[in-house]
Amino acid sequence: MKEIRNHFPILNTTVYLDTAANGLIPKPVIDWRRIQDEELLNNPVAFRANHQEIIADTKNEISRFFGASLNTIALIPNFSFGINSILEGLPKNQKILLLNNDYPSVNWPVEHRELNVCYAEIDENLEKNIETAIKKHKPQVFIFSIVQWLSGIKIDFNFLKQLKDKYPNLLLIADGTQYLGTEVFNFEDSPIDVLATSCYKWLTSGFGNGILFIKETVQHRISPKTIGFNSAATFESSASDTAFIKHFEPGHQDTLNYGSIAQTIKFQEQFGRDVLYQQIKSISELAKESFIELGLLSNNTLDRRNHSSIFNLQCDKNVFKRLRENNIACSLRGNGIRVGFHYYNTKEDLEHLLQVLKQG
Repeated sequence: MKEIRNHFPILNTTVYLDTAANGLIPKPVIDWRRIQDEELLNNPVAFRANHQEIIADTKNEISRFFGASLNTIALIPNFSFGINSILEGLPKNQKILLLNNDYPSVNWPVEHRELNVCYAEIDENLEKNIETAIKKHKPQVFIFSIVQWLSGIKIDFNFLKQLKDKYPNLLLIADGTQYLGTEVFNFEDSPIDVLATSCYKWLTSGFGNGILFIKETVQHRISPKTIGFNSAATFESSASDTAFIKHFEPGHQDTLNYGSIAQTIKFQEQFGRDVLYQQIKSISELAKESFIELGLLSNNTLDRRNHSSIFNLQCDKNVFKRLRENNIACSLRGNGIRVGFHYYNTKEDLEHLLQVLKQG
């Protein structure tokens, strides 16, 4: 772990447990970005000529890394752009199931449109609540975060598979922003129909980049309204020739930010994706055990068998201030303090956190 931590200079002075707010960008990705900026400054003709190559390389890396065919992938600036574009393409009479108090960028775009909305509660009985709501309200679409931003509650993928088997026409649209980059995920093998994510958190790719996945089997249910000249295959193409997935890439594409996704994927694979994800799993399980011993977790986390790497500690602002004074980066969220463990965190980071928490 020491070798990989050398690529994140802030870790020399800070216990960084705030990836759920934004992830740390590896130094090799920053170095690549610097080269791109220098190329734009000194050789803009060559920079422009490499534009399509960088975009193609990025999509190929995403396709391989996440098990998705190229015609199901769009590069987007962030999750919010993706979900709003999808919603504009859904029929107006759709009934949509949301999770109450899900991330605002998930719920607000739905609630601000003329759509029929129903809700399920987020607690230790999340899956049961969802199934009850589906039986009662009979929605056509279910939109949700895979991992909850406040509590770290992670939806059960086995439950999603059973849900899809039982309700094959239920359109499953997921936010993967607090999930992708924490464990192996294969889009085609998953029960999710549409997945959008920003890449600045656990995918550690910086700001201004995201990915939208839409399975071919559901593309006929979405009529995208977004379009632009970049959506066209050639200069001679007409608007009507636009491929479905290209509707979600209407304008010029930022090779610096989108290319950073590919560089981050390559960085993870350099150290071994399975090794990194096992580090996240191990330290998160150890953290949960330690937080339980200190009585810092609410029931909605205590009673869940499988949890994410995000925890909301039931502590007040005074504890938060003490953590920050001891160079522990975290966030006040909801009724507590949110911490998260990524592959660059260690047992020593956890021990330091526990030591400071016990001071109160």
